Amino acid sequence: MTLHESAVAALTEWKPEAPAQESLRQAFLGFLASRPDTCQRSCEAGHLTASAVVLDSTGTQVLLTLHPRVGRWLQLGGHCEPSDASLAEAALREATEESGMSGLVIGETPVHLDVHPITCSLGVPTRHFDVRYAVHAPPGAEPVRSDESDDLRWWPVDALPAGSEDLAELIAAAR
Repeated sequence: MTLHESAVAALTEWKPEAPAQESLRQAFLGFLASRPDTCQRSCEAGHLTASAVVLDSTGTQVLLTLHPRVGRWLQLGGHCEPSDASLAEAALREATEESGMSGLVIGETPVHLDVHPITCSLGVPTRHFDVRYAVHAPPGAEPVRSDESDDLRWWPVDALPAGSEDLAELIAAAR
């Protein structure tokens, strides 16, 4: 099964409770049906990305990265790679790379979707169709900042940093 086929299957099987998320799910499926390269970052019309909402073992803290290009605290995640078999695998790979932590456990189904305009590695304006998963860190896990981040730290889920209030719905879905 290709990554594209796996993405279609994951989004077909997932049934979100929120009407706005169901609407986005249908839009993502329509986009996936429109062209076969939607999981590749070379797709200039936009491409699927995979994010991880990393929660500590108690579920009371969330790991956020200060994204160097965006200049905001965000969840971990990024582009799919040709070696990724699924969106969940891509999200877990990204979370492991960006957090420096091993033993992360990812949920089987997405928890949230988002589409946003961005100028990424293509150097031209595009859109990220972001499929987001909940990930849990093992007890005592301590993150190690990578070169992909200006900062990396745990935040209480009910006390997010200024400017990241839009993450509240995503974090609530992951919990």
